[in-house]
Amino acid sequence: MNILVINCGSSSLKFQLIDAETEAMIAKGLCERIGIDGSRLVYQPTGGEKEETVTEMPDHTRAIELVLEALTDEKTGVVKTLDEIGAVGHRIVHGGEKFAASTIITQEVVKAIEECNDLAPLHNPANLIGIEACRRLMPDTPMVAVFDTAFHQTMPQEAYLYGIPYEYYEKYRIRRYGFHGTSHSYVSERAAQVLGQPYEALKIIVCHLGNGASVSAVQNGRCVDTSMGLTPLEGLIMGTRSGDIDPAIIEFLAHKENLSIDEIMEILNKKSGVLGLSGNFSSDFRDLESACAEGKEEGVRAVKGFAYRVVKYIGAYAAAMNGVDAICFTAGLGENSPEVRNLICERLGYLGIALDQEQNHKRGEDLVISTPDSDTKVLVIPTNEELAIARQTYALVR
Repeated sequence: MNILVINCGSSSLKFQLIDAETEAMIAKGLCERIGIDGSRLVYQPTGGEKEETVTEMPDHTRAIELVLEALTDEKTGVVKTLDEIGAVGHRIVHGGEKFAASTIITQEVVKAIEECNDLAPLHNPANLIGIEACRRLMPDTPMVAVFDTAFHQTMPQEAYLYGIPYEYYEKYRIRRYGFHGTSHSYVSERAAQVLGQPYEALKIIVCHLGNGASVSAVQNGRCVDTSMGLTPLEGLIMGTRSGDIDPAIIEFLAHKENLSIDEIMEILNKKSGVLGLSGNFSSDFRDLESACAEGKEEGVRAVKGFAYRVVKYIGAYAAAMNGVDAICFTAGLGENSPEVRNLICERLGYLGIALDQEQNHKRGEDLVISTPDSDTKVLVIPTNEELAIARQTYALVR
C-alpha cells in the first residue's frame, strides 16, 4: 500500500509518498509560499531529478492539487492514478488530551482537532486545511491523523501538572503536553533496535535538537517527561524561542518597555532563543557554530548557553528515571553537529560517558558514538517522522 504523508504549515506543505510494505520512499516534495507571491512546488521522485515549478498557489487546496498532479504526471509521476494511494497520513501538532494515539479521521475527529486550535493557533488550523483539501480531492481515500502530542500522553500527573491553581487545569486543561512526539517515539524505538535490546527494558533520553528543540525521558517504552509544555515555547533555548524563563520577566518587560502581552509573546516566540542571545546575529546554528569556533562572543554566548540547557535537562531526566541507559541525538543540529554533541557530553562524565570521536564525526546513519566501555550509550539516530507517520497510518487502515 502506498501512503501519502502530508505535513501542512501555515504557508507550506511537505509531502512524501511511501510504500508501506517496503518502507521505501517513492517521491517527496515541498510546496512553499502558499497564498504568497512567488509560491513554488519542489518535487523529486526517488532516483529522479528534482523539479522546481513556480506557480500560483492561492490556498492549500491548490497546493495539494499540484502535488497530486505531480505524483500522477505521465512523464515524471510515480503512480498512474490516485487509486494507487491507499491512505493519507496527516501530521497534526496538537491533540490535547483527546488523542493518545493516531486515529482514522472522521467529522468527529475534525471537530475535536478544531477544539484544540487555541492550544496551537499557528499549526492546527493549517493542519485542518490540509485535511479538508485532501478530503475534497480524495473523498474515498482513508485519512489518518498522527499527533505530535500523542506520544507524551503517558506522562504521569506529577510530570504534566503545573504549579498553578488546579481549577485552571479543570477548566482549560492547562498542562504540559509536549511536542515532536512522532520524532521522540521513532528515535527511542530505533535506538533500542540499534542496541539490540528490548525497548520496554530501557531508559532513554532523546534530544531532538534543531531550530525547534526538545528533550524527552522514555522509560520502558513510555514517555514519562518532556521539555516542551502547554506550547512549544517552554523548555530548551531554541532558534527564536526563549525556552524556560522566570514568568515575572513578562510583567517586568511589559512595564519597562510599555508592551502588550501580544507584543511580549512575539518577542519570546520570534525574537529570543539563540537569535536574541547572539544579539540578533543569527538563529541559524551553522552561523553560530562558526562564530563560536572563531571565538566571537555572540557565537560563544548562544552555543554554550544552548548546550548548557540540554545538559540540565539530561541531568533532570536521568534523575526522574533513576538512571539512563542511552542518550540519543536527533534532528538537524543533533544529527549534524559533533561540536555541540561534544559540548553536551563533556559535562556528563558522572554518567560514565566517553565518546568515540571518529564515530562522532560521521553523519547520515544510525550510529553509536560512545566507546564500548562507556557506561551510558550515546547514539545519533536520524529522525524520520514521515516514515513514522506512514507506519501508524498503515497500521490503522490495513
